[in-house]
Amino acid sequence: MSLEGKTALVTGGSRGIGAAIAKRLAKDGAKVAITYAGNEAAADATVQAIQSAGGTAFAFQANAGDPASQRAGVEQAAAALGSVDILVHNAGVAEFSAIADDTDEIYDRQFGVNVKGLHVGTRAALPHLNDGGRIILIGSVSGELAFPATAVYSATKAAVAALARGWAKDLASRNILVNTVQPGPIDTDMNPADGDFAKQMTAFVPLGRYGTVEEIAGAVSFLAGPDASYITGTTLNIDGGAAA
Repeated sequence: MSLEGKTALVTGGSRGIGAAIAKRLAKDGAKVAITYAGNEAAADATVQAIQSAGGTAFAFQANAGDPASQRAGVEQAAAALGSVDILVHNAGVAEFSAIADDTDEIYDRQFGVNVKGLHVGTRAALPHLNDGGRIILIGSVSGELAFPATAVYSATKAAVAALARGWAKDLASRNILVNTVQPGPIDTDMNPADGDFAKQMTAFVPLGRYGTVEEIAGAVSFLAGPDASYITGTTLNIDGGAAA
């Protein structure tokens, strides 16, 4: 229970990596609030799983691509929690297209959620974030690696890591630690380890397999906990060696 007495807000926490992070933080003792874009049933299931295990959890609808909605979701979550010790930005979108097929809309959607939504949400959370708190951004090894038809998505994730490095310096005087977790191929509903895309992706992974959402959640819990008290401004790749 390394996070006993702490509070955590996880954006995009209804399913996949976000749900796993919320469940792990709650298992480690934190009181958790999640936001979700539209899948209320999945968000309720995540909250129910945490509560059934003896934890405390709340869910609030917030569209990370809409600044007003994002701010409102953060305010609701902070009010329910009382204050925030751990902010995990997991909400994100991915659309893959080559430059010849890209559109302004594809570009704007991805930067709107993956970068602006994260920027808006962090600014909204800061008045509620306790000194000594943690901000953990979920990026991607795509921010370091180039694949066909992923340039815009990769650019958003490179921006995520850059924001974390800058914010780590901005917030050091409050002892708020800011880090980025960069998953590689992870087994989720949207990218299953037995899907058509998996064989192609696994070829790039030295360990020869997809990762699990629990492996990402474990890294986030470590960065949120007391053993990571001298780590800030860094990126942690959880990718089976793909970006090595």
